[in-house]
Amino acid sequence: MNQKARCFFFVLLACVVFTSSARVAGQRKAPQRIISVIPAVTEILFAIGAGPQVVAVGSFDSYPPAIEKLPRVGALMDPDLERMLSLTPDLVAVYGSQTDLRTQLERAKIPLYVYSHAGLVDVTTTIRQLGDRAGHTAEADTLAASIEAQIAAIRARVAGGPRPRTLVVLGRESGALRGIYASGGVGFIHDMVAAAGGDNVFADVKQQAVQATTELILARRPDVILELRGSDISPDQVQRETRMWDALSSLPAVRNHRVHILLDARTVVPGPRIAEGIELIARVLETH
Repeated sequence: MNQKARCFFFVLLACVVFTSSARVAGQRKAPQRIISVIPAVTEILFAIGAGPQVVAVGSFDSYPPAIEKLPRVGALMDPDLERMLSLTPDLVAVYGSQTDLRTQLERAKIPLYVYSHAGLVDVTTTIRQLGDRAGHTAEADTLAASIEAQIAAIRARVAGGPRPRTLVVLGRESGALRGIYASGGVGFIHDMVAAAGGDNVFADVKQQAVQATTELILARRPDVILELRGSDISPDQVQRETRMWDALSSLPAVRNHRVHILLDARTVVPGPRIAEGIELIARVLETH
């Protein structure tokens, strides 16, 4: 796993691992200079019409395209406090685990939105919370209701159909079946796969991420192997990485050519496009 992929994996793991809660501290007046170091929060702010209020974003934010002109202020592991302060924000969205950054911003008397995530249901909860905080309550309610309706429609469509046993890979070493992290039975990615019609092979492991050896994977015998990657790799790399699984030829997923690498941030960012991510996963699981 190269440096960029490793950093992205830790950001993804941060989204998956932190327990669900969100705390808003600060003023009643809607903020006009918002900084977000969290891709999901950035997407939500733009989706509810608060994009003009955003003055800086994180290193790994990639959507919507309008953010390309905004300053970058670091991310989970390398927040740039000095640059944040220079932009005079009146709200900063930070990860729940960024305790040092939170302390420093609180000392500077800057209001915070402290973000954490666990389940699929928390996505629309977060949308509504951010709508209230940013002064876009009606837009947030409309967006959240639309997402909930889309997810309900997908669940209804796949109900009663076959539910393939699915290994959901969050990250591993490039060119090898080492350092494999898979989704456990808790968290928004587990919930996305369930909504899309799959049964997570690690559903019984009640944690968000599982370090899975090849021996453990062989014992779980997945019908589908689904690797979720938010960053692009070339078609040749996709083929090479897919072939890595040929070493486990006894697995039903390998034997039946049901190993898939999805290169789409919608499948790993718990933001306003999450229903689209579930639809992408559902299409893969419906393919026989």
